[in-house]
Amino acid sequence: MNAEEPRPRPLLVVDGANVVGSVPDGWWRDRRGAAERLRDRLAAAGGPADGPVPGPYEIVLVVEGRARGVASVPGVRVEEAPGSGDDLIAALARDAGDRPCLVVTADRELRRRVAEAGARCVGPRALPPAPASGGRTA
Repeated sequence: MNAEEPRPRPLLVVDGANVVGSVPDGWWRDRRGAAERLRDRLAAAGGPADGPVPGPYEIVLVVEGRARGVASVPGVRVEEAPGSGDDLIAALARDAGDRPCLVVTADRELRRRVAEAGARCVGPRALPPAPASGGRTA
């Protein structure tokens, strides 16, 4: 890359199941809806405000299981894991190559796997909080 070429944006990979599951707000009643709310929150915030890899980011939200069917929106690409979400997240981190990669998860084993691929990790609390829901739990 020469000095005239723009640097690629860092890749932010979000473990949707882990982040959604980190807050007991009734997500288990509507996993797809919870993943959509997370997607929208990521699109609005653009990722962590203060993390080990500065943004702006290319954001990838990984969903699995009953959260499948969530559409991508401007600013957030949604990837459906055909099997394990952790396997897809680890593959995305590996495929980032020399590009900075930040993974949002609290899963210890996944953190180990993506660190081996050269990615950095932050926990779900690094993301901006969800706006007040006015009592809505689903």
